[in-house]
Amino acid sequence: MKIWVDADACPTVIKEILFRAAERARVELTLVANQSLRTPPSPLISAIRVTSGFDVADNEIVKRVASGDLVITSDIPLAAEVIEKGAQALNPRGELYTTDNIRARLTMRDFMDTLRSSGINTGGPPPLNQTDRLAFANQLDRFLARGLR
Repeated sequence: MKIWVDADACPTVIKEILFRAAERARVELTLVANQSLRTPPSPLISAIRVTSGFDVADNEIVKRVASGDLVITSDIPLAAEVIEKGAQALNPRGELYTTDNIRARLTMRDFMDTLRSSGINTGGPPPLNQTDRLAFANQLDRFLARGLR
């Protein structure tokens, strides 16, 4: 069991929660991004820097992820791909993507993308708040507890 992070857009506070959890649970954590990342010194925590480009980091995660792994991402198409490979996906707000909800999330994402491309301002997500951080930490703890049994 490993944890993969789509790190280009992952909030710093979520990375910090992940760093502590990896050490506590003794689980490998790998951040994937198209820029250099600072990680704490640990044999369990690493970073992979990929070249810039559309979906390069996502493709690297999909290539490396295995069944039973967890991917941290807010990218719904990436979440769908890792779920197809038998992994799980969790967004930084604590929402676990599953085979039961990913299709609806993809449909909504595509609908919102269509609205934006037609010139409608749909706004963005609200800033990450304490409730989101707590929901993320709780879901992460549940995943780690299941994986360590």
